[in-house]
Amino acid sequence: MLIDGDISFRGGTPSEHARRVESEGYDGAWAAEAGHDPLLIAASAASATTTLELGTGIVVAFGRSPMITATMANDVQLLSQGRRLLGLGSQIKPHIEKRYSMPWSHPAPRMREYVLAMRAIWSCWNDDEPLNFRGEFYKHTLMTPFFNPGPNPYGPPMVYLAAVGELMTEVAGEVADGLLIHPFTTERYLREVTLPALERGLVTSGRTLAGFPISYAGLIATGGTDERRADAQTAVRGQIAFYGSTPAYRPVLELHGWGALQSELNALSRQGEWQQMGALIKDDMAAAFSISARPNEVGTEVIRRFGDVISRFSIYAPYVLDDDARHAIVASIRAASPR
Repeated sequence: MLIDGDISFRGGTPSEHARRVESEGYDGAWAAEAGHDPLLIAASAASATTTLELGTGIVVAFGRSPMITATMANDVQLLSQGRRLLGLGSQIKPHIEKRYSMPWSHPAPRMREYVLAMRAIWSCWNDDEPLNFRGEFYKHTLMTPFFNPGPNPYGPPMVYLAAVGELMTEVAGEVADGLLIHPFTTERYLREVTLPALERGLVTSGRTLAGFPISYAGLIATGGTDERRADAQTAVRGQIAFYGSTPAYRPVLELHGWGALQSELNALSRQGEWQQMGALIKDDMAAAFSISARPNEVGTEVIRRFGDVISRFSIYAPYVLDDDARHAIVASIRAASPR
């Protein structure tokens, strides 16, 4: 199992973060689109590293045209000498319409077309194919020599698609190179809903689960002391509640019989009652959505739940996790991983 770190912009510079993550032996690192552009972060990290795979978790696809994303991802692929992992996500309707001021419609078919449009653009540049992509949502038919960067010696970047619902997961199997599992998932949802949907998409594209990379940023509640673990558990419950308030994620709760809680969480989120929301996440729900353990015990639980499915794992800690604890978690995952 590959273990990934985080290079999202949180003080310091992306280059400094990337050098540190690489020096600590991580296989890759992801940058989120949360206040800063993850493509720019990845570009900065590319010049500061030599082996680290650089992912975006995620780029909000529908906030950009396929041409913009294809161009920037191609540049990072070139700067990193082939270490680019382009993680794409749809976001949700309110953000696309009210934050990005972009159109929202049929997210799964639109994402399928988005990825195919980027592939057509990359084929134009790398294989000298005429650019003639005509879809329901996007049309790209003009590429003059002045705007053509030419072949990338490292080829196009790998495309990972973030998905929660079955339709988007099927699209990932159809057109993507890998799947990004949303942190708001459970082992049961992964095995009973996500994997069957992914396999349906893979069958359409003539592929199987074998060798298809699946990346998961898992919620971890841990710390070096009982007090720190208790604080971490509170923070993780708050994050679970935040995700649970989103209508698009309701099916995950419904699988476990917790669907009614989504409406309650959503109503509280509109009132800004964040602390009260976290208090609604009971022990059984917290255990389903996260791993709570001492740092040196996390790896055993990660491998027990996901070791036969996940090919990449990164720690999702919505609180300050000290370096000693993080290093202990990574060591425990490597120790528990099958050799």
